Amino acid sequence: MFKFWSKHSITASSLAITAFLIASACQAQYVWLDEKGNKQFSDLPPPANISKDKIIKAPTRSTSATSSTATPLGAPSVGNAGAANEQLKKPVTTASKNEDYNKRKLEQEEKEKKSAAEQQANSEKAKNCERARAYQKTLESGQRIANTAANGEKNILNDAQREQELKDTQRALSDCK
Repeated sequence: MFKFWSKHSITASSLAITAFLIASACQAQYVWLDEKGNKQFSDLPPPANISKDKIIKAPTRSTSATSSTATPLGAPSVGNAGAANEQLKKPVTTASKNEDYNKRKLEQEEKEKKSAAEQQANSEKAKNCERARAYQKTLESGQRIANTAANGEKNILNDAQREQELKDTQRALSDCK
């Protein structure tokens, strides 16, 4: 009978210790919003550049003996005074969460539009540079090049006009990589 109880008591005590360790680990969690608005979870405090209003949850440093004897029932303890003031100042409601979500969504859409416009501009610039390189090769090859005048007549470039076109093309290519 002694062997039976010792097996169960060891199992029960190991379960109790495991539960205590898990519970204490869960309490020491920090939750904050980073610069991009993403929730970050860690057992370490957030970086110094994160403002206090972005910290959603921080572990309390008070023990159960000091909190039960030092403060009355309704009053916040000294360690929790900052957290209690934050909760009184800014209660998290569904409307405020929706507002924050919509704000982040609009910012993300603006970033995506800006990125798409940048990509479009870079693509057009690359195409224009390629056209300018091809035109420069044509000018340097010595082939006859004809332009169409406003009245519809074809004009063949003379040497002075060819040199001017070549200078203009080189100036345009100076902006290209």
